[in-house]
Amino acid sequence: MADHKNVIIRIKRQADPESRPHWEEFELAWKPGMNVISSLMDIATNPVTRGGTKTTPITYDSNCLEEVCGSCAMLINNRARMACSALVDQLEQPIKLEPFSKFPVIRDLSVDRSVLFENLKAVKAWVPIDGTYDLGSGPRLSMEDQEQAYPLSRCISCCCCMEACPQFNESTGFVGAATISQVHLFNTHPTGRALRRERLAALMGDGGIQECGYAQNCVEVCPKDIPLTRSIAQVGGEVIKQAIGDLFRK
Repeated sequence: MADHKNVIIRIKRQADPESRPHWEEFELAWKPGMNVISSLMDIATNPVTRGGTKTTPITYDSNCLEEVCGSCAMLINNRARMACSALVDQLEQPIKLEPFSKFPVIRDLSVDRSVLFENLKAVKAWVPIDGTYDLGSGPRLSMEDQEQAYPLSRCISCCCCMEACPQFNESTGFVGAATISQVHLFNTHPTGRALRRERLAALMGDGGIQECGYAQNCVEVCPKDIPLTRSIAQVGGEVIKQAIGDLFRK
């Protein structure tokens, strides 16, 4: 907890993808309601370490500052979470900030999370439309379907679920919970289900849903409380049904 006099922050820094990481410690004056992002902004105005050494401002990603864009995800005291909603008064000091460990570091706290978007492309996580002429209004969704789809649509591509997942690593190539949940979302959409078989087939290959160990770390760290394990269970059953069906069709 902050002592309302100063805030001590230890940051793991790395100048570029090839550089060796190192730690720098900063001490800031406490302010009411300060969060991790505002602390990084304060450091940027006067980038001097706790020992008095001049340094450079910290590189990090952020945009909306209200837990909507997913940009500012990082490891805060060893936990994957959003920096904009991490209040200093609720964190143990010294506050330790690190980049995600399972993604290539670009600089300091900024990492390359493009693997998520490659995975989403692989499973065709979109609603297909012709686009060459006005198709008119789409099919109506019942209130029940809307209530089931809305939690899944809240994904902000922060990759916290992937960072926390023990199965998401280079050896497995696991696509991660976010991608599987988006498959569930678009497979239940009246228009999106046109690509249902292709999405499920994509999850049968290397790094597919069979790699999930059901550790449930993903649902613990998700900042939007998405029912990820429910999606994984649902999609897992659909993948098995399709795989068995395909076997008998041969």
